[in-house]
Amino acid sequence: MNWLNYHHLFYFWVVARKGSIKEACEEIHVTQPTITSQLQALEESLAQKLFTRRPRQLVLTEAGRLVYRYADEIFSLGQEMTLALKGQSIDRPLRLSVGVIDSLPKMIVYKLLEAAVKSEMSTRIVCEEGKLEHLLATLAIHELDLVLADRPIPPTVRIQAFHHLLGESGVLLFATPQLVKAHRRQFPKSLDTAPFLLPKANTVLRRDLDSWFMLNEIEPRIVGEFEDSAMQKAFGQAGQGIFPGSAIMKMEICRQYQDVKQRFYAHTVDRKLKHPSVVAISELTKQRIFRSGRK
Repeated sequence: MNWLNYHHLFYFWVVARKGSIKEACEEIHVTQPTITSQLQALEESLAQKLFTRRPRQLVLTEAGRLVYRYADEIFSLGQEMTLALKGQSIDRPLRLSVGVIDSLPKMIVYKLLEAAVKSEMSTRIVCEEGKLEHLLATLAIHELDLVLADRPIPPTVRIQAFHHLLGESGVLLFATPQLVKAHRRQFPKSLDTAPFLLPKANTVLRRDLDSWFMLNEIEPRIVGEFEDSAMQKAFGQAGQGIFPGSAIMKMEICRQYQDVKQRFYAHTVDRKLKHPSVVAISELTKQRIFRSGRK
């Protein structure tokens, strides 16, 4: 039986946390060749490549992320043991690993996870951002407890997982006062040829908006398409166009689409929610965030 060398694992853990060998050297006061040799030894013993080297940065591989998750648990337990021996109280947080699709607005992500953060249970949230297919694959191997998305699990994704509808929100139009004044009358016909800042074409919200435009015989003048909602908002605040967003974002409301809804899902490997923090998220979001949407 090949025993794991925890000395090698510790060096890996520090480098993974810091993101570079140089910063790891400064924290644990060893030389760069020492850490490099320890990492190579660990990769050889595990027969796995743990890092991808980029300019001035080390990026964890898929195997590296898995090893880091276990290493983090191991050394967190070691710190707890030290505190326990010194007679100090221990309040170990419950870990919640969450995958978030990159097109989901960050403010909405916070609102969805707020229930876990503010619950009576001490919870440490670990977030990973990416494409839905990648996150679902990570969920399938139990590296994630939850995936937050704006659509159900696609039928093309062949994994054993389930989606749980957290709620839905009306979609609002946001714009500067000048654009609101110019396009207020005869809404929604006034939106024809109006400047728009829209999500990219591969998103659920964009497809729903395109359908709504077509239904109402509106041909918007698309000024820009964005994957990052924060960048879209920045262009909108500069007056470059009208842009859509969820009603729960609590911004100044220009006009509301009554016929377009944005839905939010939690994907898990279990048919019934089990993780205490995931249960709290599901229950409290439906009670507080999406309560008005059900009236």
